[in-house]
Amino acid sequence: MIEISSVNKVFNPGSFNEVCALEDVSLKIGKSEFVVIIGTNGSGKSTLLNIISGSVLPDSGEIIMNGSNVTDIPDFKRASFISRVFQNPLAGTVSDMSIAENLLIAWSRGKPKYPVIKLSKSLKNYFSERLKSLEMNLENRIDSIMGVLSGGQRQAITLLMAVINPPAVLLLDEHTAALDPKTDFQVSKLTKNFIEQDKLTAVMITHSMQKAVELKKRTIMLHKGKIIDDIPEEEMKFMTSDTLLEKFSDIRKKEKLTADLIEELRKEYF
Repeated sequence: MIEISSVNKVFNPGSFNEVCALEDVSLKIGKSEFVVIIGTNGSGKSTLLNIISGSVLPDSGEIIMNGSNVTDIPDFKRASFISRVFQNPLAGTVSDMSIAENLLIAWSRGKPKYPVIKLSKSLKNYFSERLKSLEMNLENRIDSIMGVLSGGQRQAITLLMAVINPPAVLLLDEHTAALDPKTDFQVSKLTKNFIEQDKLTAVMITHSMQKAVELKKRTIMLHKGKIIDDIPEEEMKFMTSDTLLEKFSDIRKKEKLTADLIEELRKEYF
């Protein structure tokens, strides 16, 4: 579904603030595959997700999605087949519109604009049924204004909006990082259920190795704009936080990476 070939991205080239965000990154992600990308701050995770979404275009390299070259296509033109959930629970919904109206916006994505799709009784009933899957007792509050909901409720609705018309690619931008542990668990469970239910191709970035261990999906690690490891799902099934940390300690020695990397990763647990 996604093929990234020799992608490079440098911000502020030739200046004192020059940053090499991605260096010769190549990656293939199969259809219906769920991939987790981990790394510390500044490793290139967000830039890679932005490259996939089209909100950032590469300096060089090529991006193929579902057989089409999208390298130079910006995000608003990729929006018909890519959905994205951001870290900020307030970013994916409109505060002064109702839950139903927000879901209608998502439901209408990619559909003909004429005639105008109206919020019919049958659609509201359908949205209520979908809201039941969130297990947050929101199905009877479909006319509530989004702005009165908690951050966790809004993030769960944002996730539902992202998959209500199953996209070709679902991008998850540290989408549980701002949630409390209980809501994090619920939204993570919903994420996994939605992806498996619709057999979605999904890419999730996180700074937490613990999250990668819990999901037990193919895990890619970035460091200073380079992929330093790609762990298949079969191997992740047997990984613990400690064994994953040991693995990256071995990589550090082989690749002559700094000890700071391991120290930053260790802070995730202690």
